Amino acid sequence: MSQFSRIIAMIIFMVSNLLLMQQAKASLANDLQDGQHVLLMRHADAPGYGDPAGYVISQCSTQRNLGDYGKKQSKAIGEWLNNQGIISAQVFSSPWCRCLDTAALLNKGLVKIELSLGSFFDDMSLEKKKTKELELFIKNILSKQSKTPTILVTHHVNIQAFTGKIVDVGDMVLVKVNKNGEYLSHTIYPSPRP
Repeated sequence: MSQFSRIIAMIIFMVSNLLLMQQAKASLANDLQDGQHVLLMRHADAPGYGDPAGYVISQCSTQRNLGDYGKKQSKAIGEWLNNQGIISAQVFSSPWCRCLDTAALLNKGLVKIELSLGSFFDDMSLEKKKTKELELFIKNILSKQSKTPTILVTHHVNIQAFTGKIVDVGDMVLVKVNKNGEYLSHTIYPSPRP
């Protein structure tokens, strides 16, 4: 193969990859406007495991919270979403402070607390009940026919119960649901690194 042919092949390869990236970008933003998708997101990095004994939901100082890396990670996710064409969104969060802080640092709009996104890590017997509540919430949000993307910031146990997938901190899951808010399929978007 001549030098010229190699250069042409490299240019074709690079242009093809650029076109595929543009399609993926348009796809996420378009999917989040079709009334059948939500973006579930696990909170950003919060050092530790679980919450300290005796934590209080309304008192962040008693909980496991975002560290410096988690704050940077949240901002990086917000920028990544901007690059996907998602400048503003309906943002709902678990009442846990690490989720609320993650949601706020995305910088996508007002963050509303949604109890169905709350963790049941301390009482796994609540899994089915909390998942049903989440399905009902998603059904109600998407039935409003809004073209505004919906981002739901929650915990790994909630995402795993809803989708069957285990995700890392800051990972996002684009979930397609039926008219009842029940899971149909998903695409995982790993968290961008700050």
